[in-house]
Amino acid sequence: MPHSVSAKKRLRQNLRSRERNRAIKSEIKSEMRKLFEALTSGDLTAAREHFKMVAKKADRAAAKRTIHPNRAARIKSRLSSRVLAVAKGGPATAAAATKPAKAAKPAKAAKTTGTKTAKTKKS
Repeated sequence: MPHSVSAKKRLRQNLRSRERNRAIKSEIKSEMRKLFEALTSGDLTAAREHFKMVAKKADRAAAKRTIHPNRAARIKSRLSSRVLAVAKGGPATAAAATKPAKAAKPAKAAKTTGTKTAKTKKS
């Protein structure tokens, strides 16, 4: 527990900002959930409206440094690709929004030549 006056004040400020930050992050997640529900039901107009709200809330949270700006950009990028996939008539799954997986590379064979031998002692 803090003892000095300034430390007590800092604790109060941290608790208030923590509650505020958690509420902002929760609003973003709730809006994302609504967007996913609209995508799975096939309601494209509602999905676009929810996407606008998610983008707006993510940008504001990033501007206030509640979330990292790169995270806001990542959220918007992933969600926009899902909305575009549904708009083109594709499925609303996560796999549709991601790039196709690359083929696995074959495993390298272990070298059999050029192995080191134990040094012999000269007498």
